[in-house]
Amino acid sequence: MDDISAVDVSAVVGLTAMVLLTLNILMGLLVSTNYNPARQWPHRKLPWPLFRIHNWNGYLAMAVAVLHPAILLLSRTAKFRIFDVLCPVSSPGQTLYNSLGALTFYGFAFVVCTSYFRPKLGYRPWKKLHYTAYFAAATMFVHGTLIDQNLKGQAPDFLDGEKVLVEGCFVVVVAASIWRWRRGTEKQRFGAAKAAGKAA
Repeated sequence: MDDISAVDVSAVVGLTAMVLLTLNILMGLLVSTNYNPARQWPHRKLPWPLFRIHNWNGYLAMAVAVLHPAILLLSRTAKFRIFDVLCPVSSPGQTLYNSLGALTFYGFAFVVCTSYFRPKLGYRPWKKLHYTAYFAAATMFVHGTLIDQNLKGQAPDFLDGEKVLVEGCFVVVVAASIWRWRRGTEKQRFGAAKAAGKAA
């Protein structure tokens, strides 16, 4: 793989990981509302439970996320070493944005690992730890928006196709998070439904 194509492929793989992680956040928000596709849109049963799809997609997203920086090791011009991939505090160029990318990966990796041990952790402790996904999403969108995908340290072009994709994913996650917040907790929804039943 030549130098330019290694950087380009890494950028595409990074965008793919971001889209998969965005989908996982959206599915997680649906799962948290006890969304039932058989009763709600699309009014048909999924081939697998949404929670299981959410978990599988999370594992796939993390596998793709591992490839994103690892591909840079094949580039002679990027000059990334294994340490720069694992802890890019002294990586060649754009150190801050590379570090945000690493924080994104470790944040989501923490979420995936704690989800795997959810039965042992218990629901409430796991749920609190799961909020790390919001921190990881924030660093992911900042990393994706501000970093130069060509690794040349140039200022970001916010109207570039790749940046528009990042910005679009950010807007979707913010909108979905506001929708989820407005729905309230399960306890609040139950109380509202109970009160509506008494009023009727």
